[in-house]
Amino acid sequence: MKPMASLNQIFKNYTGVLRQFKAVYVLNNLLNRHKLAHNRELYAKYGLKKSIYAPLGKADFAKPHPDVPWLDRPDAIRALEQHPRFKEWSAPIQEELKRFVRDGYMILKNFFSIENVDRLNEEIDQLLQDRSIDFNYTGRKVMESFRVSPMADAFFRNRQLNKLLSFTMGAPVIPFQTINFIRGSEQRAHSDSIHMTTEPQGYLIAAWIALEDIGPDQGPLEFYPGSHRLPFVSTQQYASGNTNWTIGSESNKRYEDKIAQIVAENDLQPKTFLAQKGDILIWHANLIHGGQAITREGATRKSMVAHYFCEGVICYHEMSQRPALIEKR
Repeated sequence: MKPMASLNQIFKNYTGVLRQFKAVYVLNNLLNRHKLAHNRELYAKYGLKKSIYAPLGKADFAKPHPDVPWLDRPDAIRALEQHPRFKEWSAPIQEELKRFVRDGYMILKNFFSIENVDRLNEEIDQLLQDRSIDFNYTGRKVMESFRVSPMADAFFRNRQLNKLLSFTMGAPVIPFQTINFIRGSEQRAHSDSIHMTTEPQGYLIAAWIALEDIGPDQGPLEFYPGSHRLPFVSTQQYASGNTNWTIGSESNKRYEDKIAQIVAENDLQPKTFLAQKGDILIWHANLIHGGQAITREGATRKSMVAHYFCEGVICYHEMSQRPALIEKR
């Protein structure tokens, strides 16, 4: 187990040329083979004939699978209102579910208590001080704090939140990944589907939790309502620079350039999320979003985003062309 842990830790902070070689990811897949074993059955189910340890991307699927999440279908609002469990949700959540269909996001106000958010912040600060967790190569993201933070894990696996996400997706969700931020990401517009991809498409959902009140000078989140209905973008739709052996060194930049082009061509208008501590923004896998510029020196934007795959689909990372390593409890 030690070599696996060492490789994973090194790679979180490594920015050199080895990140471009697919063979490095294959080695990591082999070291984590227990997290890929479930793919044997899924590859057979979806007719994918290749090793579960090999690189994986959209190009491996000859044609898109016809299945789509139930709330992405043309009759979604009607199906939602007629679902026997729809009335179990409060009236405000029912309206948010309809907004998810129309606009690709939901807002849950005051979902987590101030006291619990404060406890999570204290725990994250202490873990950073102890170096039990650290920022990855971006200098902004703390990956997978849930592994060492009981509070982060409790937020991540909150029963009511996971129940809502599973209902929204029409399938049980698998908690996959958390990312904590102290400062805003200032990340260009993108959708999560390029980084966390599924076959069939769309079976990923994200929940972003505000860990403090956030104003316009703190680099708040912005997103583009309705953008989830645009076609999914994969490395097939832009000049990624990928080869059979390597990942294109400019793939991420070229992808973000492509998204900027799509935003302009469709005259998409951003919405800024000025959240209060404890609020949750839930977004669709294909919703375009990003982080605005931080305009006040030293400003923080404490937050945690959690990503969830759905059971029964192939999960992978289109940008880096690798299968997702999934642990189930």
